Amino acid sequence: MSLALQMRNYRLTTAEILYHMPDHPDLLQSYIWQELDLAPKFPVLRKFLDFWERNLDGKLHSVRVGAADLITPAQWRAGTLYTLN
Repeated sequence: MSLALQMRNYRLTTAEILYHMPDHPDLLQSYIWQELDLAPKFPVLRKFLDFWERNLDGKLHSVRVGAADLITPAQWRAGTLYTLN
């Protein structure tokens, strides 16, 4: 994963994509997608979903998205003992 992208606020983004199976439209299939992306607009995911709708036969049903920062500030934890020599 690109540190440069992470420094520009890109987050690890995971999307669960549910789509109708082309041969059996009443059945749903799940696809997991994961990339670095910018919340809350998610341009990388939107580009992928546009590609999906233009080129793949399985019609999209729903997309559930989660995103987490990979670079976060250090946290001080109470109860930890540090000794400096």
